[in-house]
Amino acid sequence: MLANVSSAERMASHQMQRFQFVVVGGGIAGVTCVEQLASDFPSAEVGLITAASHIKAVANFKQVSQTLEEFDVEERPPSVLQEKYPNVTVFQSAVRSLQADQHTLQTEDGRSVGYEKLCICSGARPKLLTQDQPYVLGVRDTDSVQEFQKRLSSAKRIVVVGNGGIALELVFEVRGCEVVWAVKDKAIGNTFFDAGAAQFLIPSLEAQRPPRDAVCKRARYTTEQGPEGNSDGGPEGGLHTFTAGGDRRRPGSGSTGAGSALGPDWHEGFLLRGAEQTPQGVRVEYECEVQEIFTPSDPLRPQPEADYGAWPVYVRLTNGRTVGCDFIVSATGVVPNTDAFLQGNNFSLAEDGGLRVDDHMMTSERDVYAAGDVCSACWEPSALWQQMRLWTQARQMGWFAGRCMAADVLTQPIELDFCFELFAHITKFFNYKVVILGKFNAQGLGADHELLVRCTKGQEYVKVVLRGGKMVGAVLVGETDLEETFENLILNQMDLTPYKDELLNPNIDIEDYFD
Repeated sequence: MLANVSSAERMASHQMQRFQFVVVGGGIAGVTCVEQLASDFPSAEVGLITAASHIKAVANFKQVSQTLEEFDVEERPPSVLQEKYPNVTVFQSAVRSLQADQHTLQTEDGRSVGYEKLCICSGARPKLLTQDQPYVLGVRDTDSVQEFQKRLSSAKRIVVVGNGGIALELVFEVRGCEVVWAVKDKAIGNTFFDAGAAQFLIPSLEAQRPPRDAVCKRARYTTEQGPEGNSDGGPEGGLHTFTAGGDRRRPGSGSTGAGSALGPDWHEGFLLRGAEQTPQGVRVEYECEVQEIFTPSDPLRPQPEADYGAWPVYVRLTNGRTVGCDFIVSATGVVPNTDAFLQGNNFSLAEDGGLRVDDHMMTSERDVYAAGDVCSACWEPSALWQQMRLWTQARQMGWFAGRCMAADVLTQPIELDFCFELFAHITKFFNYKVVILGKFNAQGLGADHELLVRCTKGQEYVKVVLRGGKMVGAVLVGETDLEETFENLILNQMDLTPYKDELLNPNIDIEDYFD
């Protein structure tokens, strides 16, 4: 059995390294948790296990309001973390298995790692349309973006499937290539906003990416040792910077060996240009999904390829249309990366496949916590908060998990943090600032709510969700400067019935009115 195993691996397999705290995952949730633990316990040994060659860390953190936050995501070599925190040891390897009853992890490179407290922050992996189709590509980490960039350079048409953050960014940024965008909903971007906001944004898509407005423009992806826009990431020690509060937020290195999720505005450092020299359009196919994917070489392809042109691959949609293209981008969501931890253990899983955690970020296994995309919040949430797998929530969960682990060791009580009181997220789509607050899409409210909307074409879209005269959610697109005022109104639950007719009146300075 050991004939194909190196001597170094055999030696490592017999060694057990023990730590007071071990964190799995080098994304935002995992790194934030490690930093919190290393700061709280400078004399304790903290281990970080990550499958990626670089880790993701928060930088330039800014508290925009009580609950809204912005930060940059920096991709760094693990040595930077170890230099900052001498009590941290980083292992670059995927996890092979977990023996929760023995408080032990096995890594793919043959190590055995023991822990007193463990936090799983292994993130999520793309939910691809199909696993065995070479013309289907998922966009998840830096390597997959580089592969996308390479394929796109010779492509004349691509099909993008999905309606989340990655799809929204990608269709807006691709140039020199026709894009057919298949969405299963009646409007684009329904994860983040309603049909009204979608209609507000559609002209920007049809206008083929107007010049970026200085107000909306954010820092580009850069490397310290390389020119701006170097997608190779530079030599070891290079610093990659993304700006956060972004739509995806899926941190953590996976047990499959994949890298951590991309930072928001990931596309700004990559030239996403196809083979065509002239601008190409985006065609949206609404309310449809992929029925079948086939190639010219498939013996049982539904119709002769001549019926829809000669292409490397074809997509048959459930609306009856068949589209030929150079390749397909699968942006249909993610699956919590739990596989390496389940066998032989008794984790309780949520309906979405995530590890169930309580209001102390604890799983059903003793001394095992979880944070970020891999977990599902299963406590009784605030009436104004819901979990979405976003960068901001990954940071908050990682930080709070570290605090909960510390409180447990010190036998101190700890309450659920205020950041879980109100859902609040700030991002950017189609070069517009987007802020979403509370029950922004009237989630779970049924018919017992009303909407107030204000729209100025090309400038702003404002929607307020009211229930019983009180504001419970809002969507703000553009530079509205209303986020802090609306956040306060939602948190205070003030009866707005007397002011309802004037609440969105553009001639009234609402910030001063409720100051």
